[in-house]
Amino acid sequence: MDYESFSVKIEDRIAHIVLTRPEKRNSMIPAFWRDLPAIVEGIDGYAKARAIVISSTGPHFCAGMDLASFGGGAVQDQTTARTARIRHGASFYDGALHMQRSLSCLEACRIPVLAAVQGGCIGGGVDMVSACDMRYATEDAYFTIFEINIGMTADVGTFPRLCKLIPEGIVRELAYTGRRMSAGEAKEVGLVNRVYADQEAMVEGVLEIAREIASKPPLAVYGCKRMINYARDHSTADGLDYIAIWNASFLQGAEMQEAMLANRQERPGEFVDLPKKRSAG
Repeated sequence: MDYESFSVKIEDRIAHIVLTRPEKRNSMIPAFWRDLPAIVEGIDGYAKARAIVISSTGPHFCAGMDLASFGGGAVQDQTTARTARIRHGASFYDGALHMQRSLSCLEACRIPVLAAVQGGCIGGGVDMVSACDMRYATEDAYFTIFEINIGMTADVGTFPRLCKLIPEGIVRELAYTGRRMSAGEAKEVGLVNRVYADQEAMVEGVLEIAREIASKPPLAVYGCKRMINYARDHSTADGLDYIAIWNASFLQGAEMQEAMLANRQERPGEFVDLPKKRSAG
């Protein structure tokens, strides 16, 4: 299937989603917000892959929302000012929720999502990568909460997620100033796991990490993602109780035996893929 903002390739149980509008710095047009959740939910729902890698083309990872394609958002009919304000506010709220849901699919899907960032990761790009499981960058990469520079407050996921990834004081500084955080600083504060010399080395390195993930038991990987997300948002006591309930329900002796046998015999494990989700039809 052809997409306006993406190409998708699935190979060796890894789905590689690539942003393909380098001439526009991979900015986020309306089709982006529509297609990303359809792609991710299709991969996850039909268990087409065991890991997802998101990368992009050109010198910059993502320039954020393409404001020109969304217009000013102003109400055009000749109604009263009061009605116009109400309609504008309700329309903006609905649009924000739509974009939030579009990126939340990365966090909600059952398989890990790895982001490979080169050049600028700006505005909405930060919203996107903060919803991924892990982030990797090239030496020339930088991250900026750019919304402050155009009179906005980031509203598609940066603050709820970034505050749980890096120190709050750093988030505040980035948000209030709109300055660039270099790849080196991002690694230092824990936003990215690893920094690579160039894009080619980064993409190959991230794909290799994805291959390692894909070689593990899918149900156990799903459990890890679910538990880490749950632990992040709940107390230690709640997290301990939840993992006990999870393993009581999902722990599979056959998969454990296969994993241990494969390790002993130094061979790839033969594991069962996750089932198709009911929502996939």
